[in-house]
Amino acid sequence: MANKIKKGDEVVVISGDHKGSKGKILQVIRAKNRVIVEGVNLIKKHERKTQDNPQGSIVEREASIHYSNVQKTVAAK
Repeated sequence: MANKIKKGDEVVVISGDHKGSKGKILQVIRAKNRVIVEGVNLIKKHERKTQDNPQGSIVEREASIHYSNVQKTVAAK
């Protein structure tokens, strides 16, 4: 990862379906060169019935996107 993206950095998506979206990096997956950005690339995930969640449910989560599709935003001084 040449551009040194870290967890907590503010980024903007520069290509793909979510182009123009801004968010904070929640997780960096270095082995796969991917990042998870808050509020970007949401998917629906089905959760199994458990004792804690007896009904089961459908949860929206962020999916990863390739790090080359995001750009660090520069803070104004």
